[in-house]
This record gives sequence, C-alpha cells and structure tokens, in this order.
Amino acid sequence: MADATIATLYRYPVKGLSPERLAQVALTAGEAMPFDRMYAVENGPGAFDQAAPRHLPKVTFLCLMRDEGLAQLTTTFDTQTHRLTIAREGAALAEGALQTSEGRGAIEAFLAREMASSLRGRPRVVFAPGHSFSDVKEKCLHIINLASVRALEQAIGREIAPLRFRANVLINGLAPWAELDLAGREISLGAVRATVFQRTVRCAATEVNPATGARDADVPDALQRLLGHRDFGVYAMVTAGGVVREGDGFAS
Repeated sequence: MADATIATLYRYPVKGLSPERLAQVALTAGEAMPFDRMYAVENGPGAFDQAAPRHLPKVTFLCLMRDEGLAQLTTTFDTQTHRLTIAREGAALAEGALQTSEGRGAIEAFLAREMASSLRGRPRVVFAPGHSFSDVKEKCLHIINLASVRALEQAIGREIAPLRFRANVLINGLAPWAELDLAGREISLGAVRATVFQRTVRCAATEVNPATGARDADVPDALQRLLGHRDFGVYAMVTAGGVVREGDGFAS
C-alpha cells in the first residue's frame, strides 16, 4: 500500500445534500472532518434535541435513502457565515444563513415545497455545537477505495459514480476490496493517523445516481451477489490530527 494516495477529499455540510470538494483539510483527533454533516434537516416532528444531542437513525432526517430528489439539488455553504445556497442546474432556488432563524426558515420553506411528497411534517433545520449527523454515532471519516468502485462497475456492467457512496476520503492505488481488511488497523493519511473501526454497510442511498437523482442501480443487491455481504468502504476515527491534502500518501 506504499503507493496508495488520497485522490479526493469531500465534506457534506448538510446531511443528505451535495458535497464540497477540498484540496486540503485540517483534522483533529477524535473529531469528524470540519463542517461535515454539521447540519441536518429533520423530516417532520422528530426526536432531535438540540440541547442534548444524540445519534439518531438517518430516516429521522431528509436523506437519499428515502428522498432521492435531494440529488437534483446543488448546494454551496459558506463556512464564515453558514449561508447555504440551494440551486438546480445553476439557478439559485433558495438561500439562508443557517445560524439565524430567518435563514433556516427560508431553507425550510423551500424544502417544504420541494420535498412535499417525502415529508412527514414540516422540515426543520437542526444543529448542535460539536455534533455530527453521521450515519454512525462516532465522529469519524468515511473512506472508500476507487479500485473497489471500478471492480463493482466491471461486475455489474455499468458506470458507478464514486459520489454515490458519500465518502470523505477517496483512495487510489489499493487493490480492489483491500479496504475491507482494514478494520481494527491503524492507517495514515499523509501526516494524519486514524484507526479503522467498522466497515460501511450500504443502504438504498447508493441506488441513487448523484447526477440525476434517479434510482438506476441496485448497489446493495449487487454487492450481496458479488461479495456475499453489503459492505463497501470503512469508517475511521482520527487519532493524531494534522493537515491532509489531495495527493498525500495513504498507508496501513
């Protein structure tokens, strides 16, 4: 694995919405990638308590597993003002600063109209300092192996965009499926150290084409037929922080 490198870095400021590519990012031990899944949109009245945040199932929130229409929206997020802009095909549709009630209200009103068929009640933008709305309770990085993406493409006979898997770190130079053997092992991402603690079990979110919003590939079923399980990618907790850049080495 000495020749493996970090191909791309992504964060998802709002759970279920589009990613932002980063050339570099400073990581801190015990923390998720800064601004990753910092916000979420509660799907109707829910159990999230901003004063006492806790991990909740992804279906508590708008998410691609059930709400594939989200993939048709492109978002930009300003880390200074926390202003979120939502667009489709280059045309801005809504914007608001998520740290203000007026800004959250503007985003909520748009999503109430846009996602009406998916909602169990009025959507609510939620946030709690230091909380990450990851699919797992740990604050972590989500890592996928691009060689595994290519192997899956070959097996099912169609192109699979890596962004279907909504990972933070995409790796080049590993053998296909090598990442599945990393559980319990320490890895390095440039100067950063992390420990892989869990494989990622794939859900229906990976059926959704991130470019079109269409459910056009049954990835979980394909993995089950190919590998005998639905694991694809791994979660890792940062143990020694630092700056990681695209092109940095990856090793285990």
